[in-house]
Amino acid sequence: MAPGFFEESTVLLNFVALATVFAARADERSPVLRINQHIIRFGRLALGAMCLLFMLVPASAAPPSPGPRHAIAMHGEPLYPEGFTHFGYANPEAPKGGAIVYGATGSFDSLNPFIVRGTSAIGLREHVFESLLARGYDEPFTLYGLLAETVEVPEDRSWVAFTLNPAARFSDGVPVSVDDVIYSLEMLRDKGRPNYKTYYSKVERIERIGKRGVKFHFIPDGDREIPLILGLMPIIPKHVYEKRDFSRAGFETPIGSGPYVVEKMRPGASITYKRDTTYWGEWLPVNVGQNNIDRITYEYFRDANASFEAFKSGIYQARPEDDPGRWNTSYDFPALREGKVRKETFESGMPSGMYALVFNTRRAPFTDIRVRQALIQLFNFEWVNRNLHYGSYVRTQSFFDNSELGSHGREASERERSLLAPFAGAVAPDIMARGWQAPKGDPSGQDRANRARATALLKDAGYEVRRGIMTQKETGRPLAFEILVATPGEERLALTYSRMVKRIGVNAIVRNVDPSQYQERRNNYDFDTIFNSWFSSLSPGNEQSFYWGSEAADQPGTRNYMGAKEPAIDAMIDAMLVARTREEFVAVVRAMDRVLLSGAYMIPLYHQPEQWVALWKKVKTPETRSLYGYRSSTWWIDQD
Repeated sequence: MAPGFFEESTVLLNFVALATVFAARADERSPVLRINQHIIRFGRLALGAMCLLFMLVPASAAPPSPGPRHAIAMHGEPLYPEGFTHFGYANPEAPKGGAIVYGATGSFDSLNPFIVRGTSAIGLREHVFESLLARGYDEPFTLYGLLAETVEVPEDRSWVAFTLNPAARFSDGVPVSVDDVIYSLEMLRDKGRPNYKTYYSKVERIERIGKRGVKFHFIPDGDREIPLILGLMPIIPKHVYEKRDFSRAGFETPIGSGPYVVEKMRPGASITYKRDTTYWGEWLPVNVGQNNIDRITYEYFRDANASFEAFKSGIYQARPEDDPGRWNTSYDFPALREGKVRKETFESGMPSGMYALVFNTRRAPFTDIRVRQALIQLFNFEWVNRNLHYGSYVRTQSFFDNSELGSHGREASERERSLLAPFAGAVAPDIMARGWQAPKGDPSGQDRANRARATALLKDAGYEVRRGIMTQKETGRPLAFEILVATPGEERLALTYSRMVKRIGVNAIVRNVDPSQYQERRNNYDFDTIFNSWFSSLSPGNEQSFYWGSEAADQPGTRNYMGAKEPAIDAMIDAMLVARTREEFVAVVRAMDRVLLSGAYMIPLYHQPEQWVALWKKVKTPETRSLYGYRSSTWWIDQD
């Protein structure tokens, strides 16, 4: 899950359920997945018998658990013990007060961050709304008590129970109740973004436990991450939102339980959050040393250049930088020379993620993998990095570069091979042997070898050059496509790539549209190619279905922009969610990485080797960094 802005009657039942699930998923082409029909028939008989047994067993019967705890880790034990006082990357002595302004580009037309419709203002989820548990950023995936003071799961994670903190309040003073928790799940599942439906539809039954307890029982699919996903569910007040149209994008003031409230906003231009001095959870261990600044404002600017000029003049005070040209040459303005602004770099222990030019495989010519492979050959990273980016970037060769989860440079283990065995051909032999190796470009720009390979692939796909134009032999149709962009940086890179493919007769048309139109077209997959970034964590999970799962390919608003529908990807995601050890988990993620790269769904581009941030002098940061790099929630303002 991505961080915020700036960043054994039961045994028999389980047997029956698993038999049914595996039978439904069985691929008749694969003996590994085939289920013996006698077992299935037995399962059906047993299921009928167990229906009678259920009449005799109390509804609350469930696997035993170790009892309520202060935290839950995806794998292993939480880093921080019960009774800890604060996270190591937060300064408990940080003073409160002051104000900060951040810059944003584009616009917004909604204060509802939970729906597909509209573009919501930045910061709502981070500042106004809270979840049952809060993430610790010193470890891959561990959650600690927030709205819920305890969490409880059995060993098989077939259910999760939360006990609400009796002090928890919404900003209007109304206590957070079990009704609010249940209402939140139902509204988000039924009217929220597609990923909410994917996650929360796994809840089979909800059980109230006393006045402050709630237990979620899950469908028997073995997903061991879903208790943590429920822990991160945003909680919205029923007494407020049941009187509103939740599916509507608009500017009704949001009400949550978080440390800030919306103080004011100018539609599409700015939004200001004010620290709630009566915030109920200020002294919880997960909050100590955080949420220090009294007022947080996001000012929106037309584009990156206008935004940078505003930063130079002090209109806003904190700027994450992603343009190496600007980072290397443009930070020489008076305020920096006078010591009023400083540049900082932050190391991160996180995977690089994936920034790529994405092919929409729902459309021709990208339905043909050979065309996609050819276009990958034509991107000359070495020239781009030297001439556009001052040599500041590193080529991305895995969805999880810079971590143990990446497959680049690693031969597939025996466990990976066994996981992939039912899916012959899903992984290219060279990627199985050593991961994906990016084509080696020519810094001079000649790049003849890669152009020759691309031309050969296109010839094999039925293309030939006619009068300088790459043409499909059968139809006479030129090989052409559109690159949809919304920022000057994207446009510059797209134009550069367009010139590269033009050298073998391919026509890449660059189309620059306004941010709102871009968002609409992206949500509805109305494009040929786009640039996109996918965040990667050390604990990928359910969000991977939202990124690359087959079901997400046809649902508007997901992040499966390429339209992947690959059974091997779906199977690896399923295996990822049931992995019980870190070793098994790493093997599954690497296997999925190999399948994604073998599909040639995109041109992997590049990533920063570290985080670049420019700050005005008054903005202070803790000495200790999190595993994820900087955390803006831990900053404070020097008011001297």
